[in-house]
Amino acid sequence: MAISEKLKALLDGSKVRYTVVKHSVAYTAQEIAAAQHVPGRQLAKCVLVNTDRGPVLAVLPAIYLIDLKKLKTLLRAKTLTIGKEADIKQRFSDVEVGAMSPFGNLYQVPVVVDRVLAESAQIVFNAGSHTETIKMAYADFARLVAPTTGGFAQQLKPGKHKKKRVKSQKAGKRTGKKKKTSSRR
Repeated sequence: MAISEKLKALLDGSKVRYTVVKHSVAYTAQEIAAAQHVPGRQLAKCVLVNTDRGPVLAVLPAIYLIDLKKLKTLLRAKTLTIGKEADIKQRFSDVEVGAMSPFGNLYQVPVVVDRVLAESAQIVFNAGSHTETIKMAYADFARLVAPTTGGFAQQLKPGKHKKKRVKSQKAGKRTGKKKKTSSRR
């Protein structure tokens, strides 16, 4: 699947500058950022949430997670849950599941953006498929979408993976096992 036709029509009709970039298949925001050589702070990931007031598209940097309590407060919602795959298919029928662009307004879905992403001069985001992204100025995106902006993201903790690896290395040292090596001369 290529760039969403709705999105292409909006961007071309608005005469904003944007770049479409193809990449190998990637499903997570971190994979896309790596494939595109883009900082995780600049890559916008989109999460559909359901509230008692209706669906909302939460947009935040790839290296952040949603703080559900903060988002619920920001949206002034009584209830808030992460949207299911079926919700995404129903609402965003012309894009691959999980490859929504942050243009929820094209689907009558309000958009809320975390303020960290709003500080970026340029943003990169899925174009409707798992093989294409769009890069454009955040200011143009904000002008076309008019999102609500607020603080609802929490940064991923980078130290978790290192700690696990250190523990396994220490465990190997305690057993006294040595790594076998062979050499031929």
